Amino acid sequence: MRRLTFGMNVSLDGYTAAPGDDIGWSVPSDELFQWWSDRVAATELALYGRKLWETMSSYWPTADQDPGITPAEIEFAHRWQAMPKVVFSSTTATVDGNTRLVTGDAVTEITRLKAEDGGPMDIGGSTLAAAAMRAGLIDEFVLATAPVLVGGGTPFFATLDRWVDLDLVETRTFPGGVVLTRYETRR
Repeated sequence: MRRLTFGMNVSLDGYTAAPGDDIGWSVPSDELFQWWSDRVAATELALYGRKLWETMSSYWPTADQDPGITPAEIEFAHRWQAMPKVVFSSTTATVDGNTRLVTGDAVTEITRLKAEDGGPMDIGGSTLAAAAMRAGLIDEFVLATAPVLVGGGTPFFATLDRWVDLDLVETRTFPGGVVLTRYETRR
């Protein structure tokens, strides 16, 4: 059975984006960017909600051709381009590259993907992750918590019907006061 991880940059008050989908506060340090890049390299399959897919696919497919890009960003772009992806959306018509579109029930498809043999999967996008969270499908949560209060926006955690017990498996501090925490779901 595959493991499913939900990880994103998050504000101290628990949001992945401020009002208006503003993520300007979440620009990672070089060290944190490298951590996320290494995570992409270790991910066998990425699951994206529509909004995050639109953000990522508007830049990373051709980012390595930008003359002002850093070597670390080129490495990330190549890793991201190579990683198989599944986009869940009822409004997106097409996807490209090594990406597959799912327009049906996300929980059913994520459950099927988890049951397959294979390496780790990451889920991105708060709305998609909320559905997986409510269904009890997430095995690990990764929060890169920035020292900023944004006051509202898109929450990292979904409203749940029951408690989810977690075990802390890692903490790490990055430049700029960002604290990375990893929690595994207690089964």
